[in-house]
Amino acid sequence: MMQTWILAWRYWWSRPLSAVLNLVLLSLGLASMAFVLMTINQIDQAFKRDLHGIDAVVGAKGSPMQLILSGVLHIDIPPGNIPLKALSTLRSNPQVQQVIPISLGDNFRGFRIVGTSTDYAQLYGVELQEGQLWTGPMQAVIGAAVAKTVGMKLGDRFVGSHGLGMGGHVHGEFPYDIVGVLKPTGGVVDRLILTDTASVWKVHEAATANDADDLKVLQEEREVTMALVRYNTPLAAVTFPRWVNAQTDMQAAAPAFEITRLLHMMGLGTDVLQGFAIVMLATAGMSVFIALWSAVRERQADLALLRMLGASPAQLAGLLLAEAVWLAMLAAALGLLLGQGGAWLLAHQMALDQTLLIAGLAWLSTLWLVPVVALAVALLAALLPVWSVYRISVLQQLQRS
Repeated sequence: MMQTWILAWRYWWSRPLSAVLNLVLLSLGLASMAFVLMTINQIDQAFKRDLHGIDAVVGAKGSPMQLILSGVLHIDIPPGNIPLKALSTLRSNPQVQQVIPISLGDNFRGFRIVGTSTDYAQLYGVELQEGQLWTGPMQAVIGAAVAKTVGMKLGDRFVGSHGLGMGGHVHGEFPYDIVGVLKPTGGVVDRLILTDTASVWKVHEAATANDADDLKVLQEEREVTMALVRYNTPLAAVTFPRWVNAQTDMQAAAPAFEITRLLHMMGLGTDVLQGFAIVMLATAGMSVFIALWSAVRERQADLALLRMLGASPAQLAGLLLAEAVWLAMLAAALGLLLGQGGAWLLAHQMALDQTLLIAGLAWLSTLWLVPVVALAVALLAALLPVWSVYRISVLQQLQRS
């Protein structure tokens, strides 16, 4: 048995250019397949993790998708602000269990400064690596990705810049004190800087007001960017958004619905990758078939000699199948490595862009499909050449020679 595998290996690499071409074609198709399986699964898990516990997002009129992306995933610009008084209206609704304010507007080196209440930290069940949560304005708690990327620690001070991206006006007269550093969660909180809502008001009111009277007016007309809402009853999923959209000047967006729609739109891109993978696998299958068929025709004399030495047709067929299995194993290993590498590059790029946090390198149960598909393609390509091996006539080969 071992001799069969060794001989199959040598036979396969007796034509190195053909062997490498088949290996590359099959590996690329399998890598595309692995990449799609990994990225779709991890992005879906990232969405579910970051949306956990949030039933609705209420904000200014505009795009519901924009509201979710900006207020929950923090990868877009919010459509506008809503009056602070609107939070009391939301809390008075008997279907509402909890309202968590979100105030955006500043960043530090690209990481968003989020004004909110301590309920936000409790919503995601975050734990402190060191320090404590904020107890007043101008105190900040930084996520694990912020601490790692910027190199800040407990007790440090920093000043925010206006806007949600780097390059805005620096609020140098209002520094933040870091009072806590969060443990890594793998979610959106890792790349946020959390502070009290009053911090955002203090920074922007002082920067906007021209005099004391102007400052008083701004304080009376305070706003927040949006509110995260949790329901008291499942029935609210149907009635609450309608009530907000019809009875107020705000809009309510359901995260589950909007993310499902987003994943559907992303599916168009993954369909292209899946189509590419199918084309590559089909091309690889044809190439393997041609290579094995040509090999059988070229080796007929060798195969006839093996028959004369006592090898059965089944053993010769096993030799050819062993070549196909060698290719499948090598292509599956290379395809998985390339797929993992592509997923890691995507995760690294997302981390640099401060968008979604995904693991990149991971082993999913569905990745077992990769070696299975590799083996299926190789064996299907070998069926006809194997059948031709059974039909080799020793007598005819001797007469030709």
